[in-house]
Amino acid sequence: MANQDHTEEKKKMTLKEAGRKGGQATSKKHNKEFYEQIGRKGGEATAQKHNSEFYKEIGRKGGKATSEKHDKQFYENIGRKGGEARASQRNEKHTSV
Repeated sequence: MANQDHTEEKKKMTLKEAGRKGGQATSKKHNKEFYEQIGRKGGEATAQKHNSEFYKEIGRKGGKATSEKHDKQFYENIGRKGGEARASQRNEKHTSV
């Protein structure tokens, strides 16, 4: 009987493992458009429930967390990439007119 209990314990999976397996199974069934659609629906539902203060607060928290994880070099790199992308957009706009 004790042996059977030990086998039952081995069969149990953690919540993390179950989530990973479920995510893998779902990703096999659905394509990129599926995820875009549910993301859009979730964003729309969130926007209906919350005001601009909600978004300001989560932006502040995200910015603080990011700044604690990264140094000055990180911000210089993303700033440079953003500037280059913006310049590229401006150049494309002027050459296509």
